[in-house]
Amino acid sequence: MRKYLSLVLALCMAFGMFACTSTPATTGPAAKDTATTDTAAGAPAVETLKIGVVCPISGTSAIAGKYITHGVEVVEQELGGKINIKGTDYPVQFIYMDNEASEEKTTNVFQKLIEEEGVIAIVGPDMSKCALAAGSIAQNAGCPVVCTFATNTAVTEIGDYIFRACFIDPFQGQVAATYCWNTGYKTAAILFNNADAYATGLTDAFISSFKALGGTIVASEEYSGSDVKDYNVQLTKLAANNPECLFLPNLLGEMPLQIQQARAVGMTCPIVCGDSADTPEVASVAGAAVEGVVYVSAFSAESTADAAVKFVQAYIAQHDGESPNSNAELAYEATKMVVYALQNAPELTRTSVRDTLATISNLELPSGLITVGADRNPIKGAVIMEYDAAGVSHFVTAVNPS
Repeated sequence: MRKYLSLVLALCMAFGMFACTSTPATTGPAAKDTATTDTAAGAPAVETLKIGVVCPISGTSAIAGKYITHGVEVVEQELGGKINIKGTDYPVQFIYMDNEASEEKTTNVFQKLIEEEGVIAIVGPDMSKCALAAGSIAQNAGCPVVCTFATNTAVTEIGDYIFRACFIDPFQGQVAATYCWNTGYKTAAILFNNADAYATGLTDAFISSFKALGGTIVASEEYSGSDVKDYNVQLTKLAANNPECLFLPNLLGEMPLQIQQARAVGMTCPIVCGDSADTPEVASVAGAAVEGVVYVSAFSAESTADAAVKFVQAYIAQHDGESPNSNAELAYEATKMVVYALQNAPELTRTSVRDTLATISNLELPSGLITVGADRNPIKGAVIMEYDAAGVSHFVTAVNPS
């Protein structure tokens, strides 16, 4: 009997402790629908706001991941470990997870962040192929995602919980094609990775826009996979067609070697790239061949806009003189979009954060004023950058969204 009473007493104490414990609004799968408040004290019951960050921290694309994490870290420093929401400070934790630029790894990371870590939102990934692979996981769980550099149009078509901080491939392709045409290039050749969503989307957009302007694609060569290192056969074929410019819409791990090898096979025409060319490592790999290479970018560190100057100064000071590229700037902007949504959402739930992200209008960020469109793509401009002989890129011109 004594043992029985002891057991009953222990159970009562356990249930009492459980009843007195608040359930965090942002942890676990129920985070998308639940906001809890300690009504007795009048204080929110949220313990810690968790934000996931997904990017390639290791592997062949780790360079991009370095800039992404550094960009998010600037926001971390600004926040100082807490987010002030309607006069109350909430602890905030950024959970960085390595997707190794892999579709499979990205799906695994998304599941862990959503189901185990209970994040209220995810920043990233940066690659279209990874966003396309994992986006449905976030959509089905009702967890908002703001991709950083995933420019393929299909990314936000996954569903209404998927957003992005970058412009989309049709706009980027149109910018590149228009630049080529206005510069006087009437013929173009293309080398692209047919196994990558970013490269294929950008290629299609460039071809469509360039032809619409009156240009001619004299040759197009393909390869498959990011592990290819020798492009001499394809580039030799392209060179035989004497194009007035060469378009390389490929990823950072591939494109610098292509620039180098294009010059080695005798291609002297101007080279135009997509926004993946916006990192100093392009010059370090391509060497002297990088001089004159032009690329589309989301951002120029030479911008004199107040928000841009503030971001660049903070980034350089925090990262030992390193200058931010588009990976860093877009990661910063994606994170700032999430923070804005948290600070302005009626409730601290995934659903409410999603709804608030969709209302962003004229938010001042380093790249300019950003408005989220009905398709969850940002309405924003682009810039054209060019590498000099020293491997440093400089602002050429700006292009507005129209």
